[in-house]
Amino acid sequence: MTAQQSSTAPVGSGEDQFPAGAQVFVRDEVWLVRNSVRTEHDGAKVDVVGVSDFVRDQEAAFFTGLDTIELIDPRRTKLVRDESSNFRRSRLFLEAVLRKTALPQSERRLALADSFLLDSLPYQRRPAELALSGRNLRPRLLIADVVGLGKTLEIGLTLAELIRRGRGERILVVTPQHVLEQFQHELWTRFAIPLVRLDSVGIERIQREIPAGRNPFTYFKRVIVSIDTLKNTDQYKHHLERINWDAVVIDESHNLINRGSLRNQLAQILAPRTDALILASATPHNGDAKSFAELIGLLDPAAIRDPEHYRAEDIEHLFIRRTKISPEVREQMKGQWADRGPSQSVRCAATPAEEKIFEELAAVWLPGENGTSVSGVPLFPYTLLKSFLSSHAALKATVTARVKTLEKKNEPTATRAELGALRTLQELVEPLTEADSAKFAALVEQLKAIGIGPKSDARVVVFSERVQTLEWLRTVLPAALGFRGREAEESTRVMHGGLSDEQQMQCVEDFGLADAHVRILLTGDVASEGVNLHRQCHQLIHYDVPWSLIRIEQRNGRIDRYGQAHQPQFRALILTSEVEGAKDDTVVAERLLDREDQAHRALGTAEAVTGLYRAEAEEKSLIQDLLRGRTVDESLDAHQAEAEADTAMDDFLADFFGSVGDAEPGTEDAEPQDTEARGAGASAPGNAAVPRLFTSTAEFLDEALSEVFPDATTSLDLHRDTESGLLSFRPPTDLVHRLKALPLDYVREQRLRERLLVTFNRRLAEHSLKRARESSTSSWPEISLLTDLHPVVEWLTDKVLVRLGRQEALIITADVPEPTYLVQGVYSNALGRPTVVKWMGVTRGGTVEDDMVGLLRRSGVGPTMANPMRHSEPATVLEAGIPDALAAAERFLDRHRDAWDEPLRKPIDDYKARLGDWEQPTLAGERTKRSLASLADSLLTTGRPLLRVLAVLVPDPEAPARPPSAP
Repeated sequence: MTAQQSSTAPVGSGEDQFPAGAQVFVRDEVWLVRNSVRTEHDGAKVDVVGVSDFVRDQEAAFFTGLDTIELIDPRRTKLVRDESSNFRRSRLFLEAVLRKTALPQSERRLALADSFLLDSLPYQRRPAELALSGRNLRPRLLIADVVGLGKTLEIGLTLAELIRRGRGERILVVTPQHVLEQFQHELWTRFAIPLVRLDSVGIERIQREIPAGRNPFTYFKRVIVSIDTLKNTDQYKHHLERINWDAVVIDESHNLINRGSLRNQLAQILAPRTDALILASATPHNGDAKSFAELIGLLDPAAIRDPEHYRAEDIEHLFIRRTKISPEVREQMKGQWADRGPSQSVRCAATPAEEKIFEELAAVWLPGENGTSVSGVPLFPYTLLKSFLSSHAALKATVTARVKTLEKKNEPTATRAELGALRTLQELVEPLTEADSAKFAALVEQLKAIGIGPKSDARVVVFSERVQTLEWLRTVLPAALGFRGREAEESTRVMHGGLSDEQQMQCVEDFGLADAHVRILLTGDVASEGVNLHRQCHQLIHYDVPWSLIRIEQRNGRIDRYGQAHQPQFRALILTSEVEGAKDDTVVAERLLDREDQAHRALGTAEAVTGLYRAEAEEKSLIQDLLRGRTVDESLDAHQAEAEADTAMDDFLADFFGSVGDAEPGTEDAEPQDTEARGAGASAPGNAAVPRLFTSTAEFLDEALSEVFPDATTSLDLHRDTESGLLSFRPPTDLVHRLKALPLDYVREQRLRERLLVTFNRRLAEHSLKRARESSTSSWPEISLLTDLHPVVEWLTDKVLVRLGRQEALIITADVPEPTYLVQGVYSNALGRPTVVKWMGVTRGGTVEDDMVGLLRRSGVGPTMANPMRHSEPATVLEAGIPDALAAAERFLDRHRDAWDEPLRKPIDDYKARLGDWEQPTLAGERTKRSLASLADSLLTTGRPLLRVLAVLVPDPEAPARPPSAP
């Protein structure tokens, strides 16, 4: 028999209603509900922690389709007297229930934004506000801010708010492999959201530990995986198709657009199997309206009627985009993010050996208007040129590879001519060393000017497109700068796409640690997307310049980003030649640098200049224009003119680049707040109304420790530093078990199973994070900030709840005229999510007040109240009044249900109206339409409310009599 069929089902129980904080009876034991979600085949999955002695503190999961889960009948609640000092036990229990109860869907404002380890920047809150606004059917959005604005922080805030609403238990984050640890690090250290890293090695390890055939993605509830690992749909598809997520995040989501690609297939699997979907990309478009519509379709398949003709305003509820010069960003960033310096061209006159190569390229491979190239492949001569402009090492590799290709073909005269020309280049390039490289000499000079050397802490990022250039620089650069022996080896790191994800992450981590010995990061464009390189560095040198405005901007964005304490400085090495017709770096690279700088300062981004929106497309188009005889400026201007003339482009991309979602400073909407209902410790106006009995989480934790561990100094080896606010203690076994959800490296490196260091002191936590960045041993901070989401706070909250027995509520002597029952009432939708949550006080006469916190405060319930240890009536008499109190509470909820439902109903009705206008000619489209309509209906309140008696306030028999409330 399922819980729905149980004869002991509680008053007002609806389908699959098991609210967090409630107690259930399963397999002859009592359990505390931590979370409940619907599953496709087995009813509701109820995550619990043991309450009764045999299973105390054990975690488990039960399914209503497999087990009889009995939700305790509130009419049979047993009342027990609270004999603790100052009624501490009751106050802690009530606070714990308030904390464990998910915020209802009707609460659109942010609840936690002020409690994390980050600056208070309203622009970074706006994606979370949009996700919760109700403008979209589900919390789904594309965060399209340009590079450097803090998309990871915006994602963290959004996930935190979903967790507080019970919509973030199961989270999957998908990122490029080189930013896995960076993303994991930010979400834990800033928000206390732990993500277990499942790279290919991690998944293999888990599969060895779990039973054969078990889905590895169910082993941890919040995970982060490389898209390069997960895109192997043949290996993981069957696992991904059998699991639903509360929230999925896909970073660098522009890689999902190409239909048929493995990444696109992965997105098509994940999108329908998650409630919340957050896509993030600074370049989420390729200039094609239809492709961008496909990306938006992952968020909402019915958002766009005609994928070739739509405007940004049609989908503005699904995405948000700002640049550094957007008004709200610019105003909020004053003094916190230095404006970038100019892109400085460092001209390097070619050496005699390099001039000979320029001569050969100009005469044989890249002749003028009346000449003919020796190569039959039009673009290959520019491949040679770009290799040479990078380094002689890169040119040598390109020539060698082409020779091998042609030798295999063994084709006629034309091929032999090209082979001969290639061997001539080989002869010219073979003897070259660093002494023959003008760029290398200039690089050494520039690095010394910056201060790079054995006795300096200065750091620099050097970019090159060619792996051969990077590897060559690693061998010759340290010695030229004066590094010797082991110091030379440690001073320089190389990062490129040929490295494993572990190697790439290690490069980024070492470069960001202040006391690590690495001073120079030589990197390819694998580091141009998503990687933070600004922690210890504000100097960047383009050893060679990519022939794409987008790529230049992406590179610069690695150090020009939120959190940069110094003015970012950019240099580019420009190889010049005296050879007539030589296409040196002044022809292309220098002009692109100048145009990128102009666009950045005028528009905040260079992506829209060409109207091509993809680095690869920009480079290919530019080379083709060079072949036609156009200059760089003529090419850029022509493409910009074409883009402006294209009305389809103008319909959405012009608006898109106009910073859709941007708001002028001071225009943010602020709804009026019911300050009385918020109670003590509630959020400030403009934030969510979160009822609290305690003034802070710190106060709650302090009293909870004293209640649960009265001998904490001994049992937990607890130490408090009252001056700094540091708490240090040995975690007990049940808390150690919870630590398995934390990043494995963090647990191991900080030895968390032996001792935890936590604090509510934001400055201390920030200092610990900064100190970790200055450590060569670990980037994980020793001290973590205690937020409402922190496992230690969640653990203590559960410990408080399980101290009350099965079907028990407490009696509190307070300043009330008659017995008043404290009742929790929760309406839910068909998905089991709370739509309305009310905290009521119900008198014996049937009067209902839906401000429990205000009632408690007026009744004198607080830390300074005395417990007189006397009561006006026996517990049995008070228990007899429970059914009537519950009936009155349900009548009150029923009377107001329609009014409370209205904020939910309107956006759902609006969505269904849009859905009705969405014409679908295909059977698959009609199925999608019906599915979305069904989903919309499932979000509305359904059934009767779940009711729960939390406590009863009784008058002091020796206090002066007060008139009872009127019925």
